[in-house]
Amino acid sequence: MFVLKCKNLVIAGVLILAFIAGAVCIGAINRPEKSVAAAEIKVVVDAGHGGIDGGVTGVKTGVKESELNLAVAKKLAKLFENAGIDVVLTRKNDAGLYGIATGNLKRKDMEARRDIILKEKPALVISVHMNQYPVSSRRGAQVFFAENSEEGKELADCVQKSFNAMEETVREYSALKGDYYILNSHPYPACIAECGFLSNPDDEALLITDAYQEKIAYAIFKGAIDFLSETTSYARFPERVEEV
Repeated sequence: MFVLKCKNLVIAGVLILAFIAGAVCIGAINRPEKSVAAAEIKVVVDAGHGGIDGGVTGVKTGVKESELNLAVAKKLAKLFENAGIDVVLTRKNDAGLYGIATGNLKRKDMEARRDIILKEKPALVISVHMNQYPVSSRRGAQVFFAENSEEGKELADCVQKSFNAMEETVREYSALKGDYYILNSHPYPACIAECGFLSNPDDEALLITDAYQEKIAYAIFKGAIDFLSETTSYARFPERVEEV
C-alpha cells in the first residue's frame, strides 16, 4: 500500500509540475534587467561524497552515505527532467571528482563540484546528504543554507517545509545556517538536504528502501519548485498555477 501511494503521489506531482514547466515554454522569462529563455533554466543536483569518501555509515546495515546520496540524487534529477527542467548532476556514479589528483583529494573533489556549479550558472543548487548524530534517537530530515544568502535561505525554507509535511515526519525542523564549502563557494541559491540520520535505526530502515528514496526525492523536488514559483517570483516562472 505504501509503495502504491508513493508512486501515485509522484506521478500526480510530476503531471502538475510538468504543466508548470510547459507554461514556461510558451514564452520568455522577464527579469528586470533582461529577458531569459525558459530553456536556460537549470538546476544542479549534487550527490555528496563519493569515491574514497563514503561519508557516514548506517548504524545497522553499514550502508555508505555516498551510495544513498547518489540514489536519491538520481531520483531527484529524474523528477526535474520529467517536469521539463534542465538538470546537471555533479556525479553520476560512485567515483569521487578528484580524478588522478594527489594531495588533498577531498579539497580537489569539492573544488570540482564548485567548478561545475560556476560553469552551469544554475537557478539553484541542491546537495543531497545523510546525517549523523551522537544520540541515536535523533531523526528526521534537516536542511542547511549559507548564512549570507537570502535566496539560499528561501530555498532551504521551502525544502524544509516540504520535508516537514511528509507523513513519516516525527519532528519538524527549521532550516539552519551552515558553514559548508558547497554553499559558500558560488553565488547561486543553494541548500544541503540532509535526508535523515543514518545513526538512527528507524531513519536508516526507511532510507535504504527505493520507495522512501523516491518519496524523499519528491519532497526535495516539491520544495525546489515552490522556491522557483514563489520567490523573487515570476523571474523564474512567469505563470502561477493555483493549488489543486
